[in-house]
Amino acid sequence: MFDLDTFKTYSRAVAFGAVAISAIAFAGPAKAAPVQLFPFFQPLPPMAAPQPYQPYQAAPSEDQDAVEMPARFRRQTVSYATREAPGTIIIDTPNTYLYYVLGSGQAVRYGIGVGRDGFTWSGTQSVTKKAEWPDWTPPPEMIARQPYLPRHMAGGPGNPLGARAMYLGGTIYRIHGTNAPDTIGKHVSSGCIRLTNDDVSDLYSRVNVGTKVIVLPMTERRADLGDATR
Repeated sequence: MFDLDTFKTYSRAVAFGAVAISAIAFAGPAKAAPVQLFPFFQPLPPMAAPQPYQPYQAAPSEDQDAVEMPARFRRQTVSYATREAPGTIIIDTPNTYLYYVLGSGQAVRYGIGVGRDGFTWSGTQSVTKKAEWPDWTPPPEMIARQPYLPRHMAGGPGNPLGARAMYLGGTIYRIHGTNAPDTIGKHVSSGCIRLTNDDVSDLYSRVNVGTKVIVLPMTERRADLGDATR
């Protein structure tokens, strides 16, 4: 039932409350700290300034040719007596040297790795193709001996052919670089001639397609005329 006296009392209370709120609002700055209605909401920390985009850069690959080479296998110009024309390559298989004939009794000598026992060969060929960072496709003969080998490997620092390759005639053999420079001076390959990547790049810059290549047999041991002149 509606009670008039109760309603009047309620109205006066509401009016008093409104006046009190108004007085607080216009009374000037409060000395007490403002009431925090939602204490669990904390202000976000300022955002860090955006950083400029930095493209991903792979770490530089380790220089495979940094292996310390014995002095006699380091590239050098030496005295070398031959009747072959300048520009000819002579592979001294037993002494693990490659000579690039300069003429006038001189040649650039490189240390090389050659075929292991049973895989050496000899004869005269010519460079029929040159390739930088060549792909490697092991020939069927090699796959038959080593079936675990990849059927194809793209060129690059991890490729066994190294930085450069010069293909010899219609054979399966090449003069090429290596990612294992510690094999220079050894009989380790399946018949290919290997140089350090630095040396094969130097040789590659001198050689043209058609260059004559003479591979000496293991039985033909020349005297080492390696009196370095530079």
